[in-house]
This record gives sequence, structure tokens and C-alpha cells, in this order.
Amino acid sequence: MKADTQGRVALVWRGDKDTRARASAQTGRLAPIFEALAREGVTAEPAVYCEEASDEVRAQLLAMDGVLVWVDPISDGRDRSQLDPMLRDVAAQGVWVSSHPDVIMKMGVKEVLHRTRDLGWGTDTHLYRTREAFRAQFPGRLAASGPRVLKQNRGNGGQGVWKVTLAPGAAPGDDAPVEVLHAQRGSEIEHMRLGDLMDRCEAYFDGAGRLIDQPFQARLPEGMIRCYMVQDRVVGFGRQLIKALMPPPSRDDPPEAGQPGPRIMSGADYPPFQPLRTMMEGEWIPAMIRLLDIAPASLPVIWDADFLYGPKTASGDDTYVLCEINISAVLPIPDDAPAEIARWVSRRLAARPPIPPPP
Repeated sequence: MKADTQGRVALVWRGDKDTRARASAQTGRLAPIFEALAREGVTAEPAVYCEEASDEVRAQLLAMDGVLVWVDPISDGRDRSQLDPMLRDVAAQGVWVSSHPDVIMKMGVKEVLHRTRDLGWGTDTHLYRTREAFRAQFPGRLAASGPRVLKQNRGNGGQGVWKVTLAPGAAPGDDAPVEVLHAQRGSEIEHMRLGDLMDRCEAYFDGAGRLIDQPFQARLPEGMIRCYMVQDRVVGFGRQLIKALMPPPSRDDPPEAGQPGPRIMSGADYPPFQPLRTMMEGEWIPAMIRLLDIAPASLPVIWDADFLYGPKTASGDDTYVLCEINISAVLPIPDDAPAEIARWVSRRLAARPPIPPPP
């Protein structure tokens, strides 16, 4: 480590060899974070990752004090199956990695919705670990409780997220007619047999895969609230009217009707969301790290929790239902977040010896 800096970190994002060769701290979506780190005395450099340059990237990361990672679970047909073992190896050799793949597998997968279902952000959430359990249990649950949302354990961009509605009066079973809508942008409503849908979902159980099942939230048209976190503190909010799992526009609607609304960013002190902030910082995050056995210092440097509005209380107050935690590649972020990230990274690098990676 250079004596005139707080330490050296690499910022990792996905690209190709050409992108890696041209990468600069001054351009791109992470430029504000590079600038904030520089103001804190942290030397940061780009480390564009692609599988074809994995040995080169690994050598670069081993020369760092810390590594900050922005790589989606699934992107253009590629996943993190090679990146995550590399990051585990780099961390095992004493380099601080955020977010560590083991933390992602506790927090940043849909299974967290089931494991934390008894916290105040939970709902009627079920987990299917096997194809057999899914086929045996899902039809009856769909018939008993109305529209459900199925989610593959690890994904992004709405991939592997389905709203399923049983036809009125239909008996549950393979031949039951269902209406299905994929959350991926541009999807159309499909009508099919329930058995055909379950066949389609078989791939989500490959390897260590699984499916999570939640009730569809009737207040979805009111929008989604994204709560941005640096470690265990809220650094801002984003509210957006989303189109995922909403009926697609008709032919007579204007082209923009199928697009999500802009995400309206606000600071951590935004008054309408103070009840949510209080619950996150004072109750839900402390309970989550205890339940998931996560060391507080291993919480991601930047992450977010996506909430939908749940049923109002008897007194008319809003409730919030967690629908996803994002860790792998959180962008865009509120204006205040880069400075908070940089301050936390500086403190983390100063707190040597390194904290061991999570078990």
C-alpha cells in the first residue's frame, strides 16, 4: 500500500477485452464513485471482468487492498459461475471483497424472502427446493390464495419471475388453465396449462436452484420503493411506477405506455419514507443479520431492498413487503451514495488487519 493513500481498491464490472483495455476512472457509470474515493484518499482503478481475461483480472485484484464488484448474476447469457470462485480465492488471500459471494448467497438471492418471512417485511412466502415439491404443492396453493408470483433463486431484470393466475372455478392440476405473465420487459400475457408452466420452470431447479412463491401484491400499481443502503444505514430512496407483472399495453396505447416510469430519487431524510427508514435501521436489518448469521462488517458496501406496498393497517398506515434484495450490481444510486460509499471504504481499509471473509 502506498504511504500517501488510505489504500488501493479495484472497481469490477463486466465487459470484454476491448472494454477492459479502454476502461477509465473518469468515464462510465461508476465515475462518481471513483471521484468520491479519490477525495477520501483511496486510490481506485478499473478492473473490467470477462471470462477471457480472468487470469489477468485475478492478478490485478490480488495486488489490491480491496475490491468492489458490480456484476449482474445473469447478463447476455453469462453468469458469475467463474467470477465468484475467483473472488472467494482473492478474499481468502487477504483482500477485502465487497460484496463477498458468500454474503450474496445469503442476502442477494430470492431465498432470503423465505428465510426472513417472519420479519416485519415478510408475507406468505414459500420455498420449493425440488421439482417434486413444486409440482405437489404449488397447484393447491394457487387455487387457495389467488394470483401468485414465482421467482427463480438468482436472477435480475425480471428474468425467471412469473405472475400466475388460475382461471376462475378451475380445479388445481396439470390441466388447469392459467394466465401467465413474465416480468421481463416486453413480455405478453400467455394462456396455458398449469402443467406446461411447471414444465417451463423445471430449469430453475438445475444445480442448487430453487423457486420462491409469494402472493401477488394488489398495490403494485402504486409503485415500488427502493431503499438504498451503505452497510446498515439508509442513504436514499428511489420510487418508481413499474410495468413488470402489469398487463401490457394494448395496440391503441402510445409506445411509452409499456415503459416504466422514471425512478424518482430522494435522500435518506425524505419525510414520506421515514417510517420505512426507521424500521430498516432499527429493526429489520439487525434482525436479518442475526437470522442469516452475517457479520455486520461483511454487509455489502452498497445494496438495496425493493419494497411493494402491502395492505394498509386498520389506522390507514402503509405496510411494506420485501420483493427483492439487490447486491451484485446496484446502479443507479442516489446522489449522496458515492460519498457515503467512499467514507465507509476509507474506514474499512483503515481497520486493518483485514476482517476474515464470511464462513
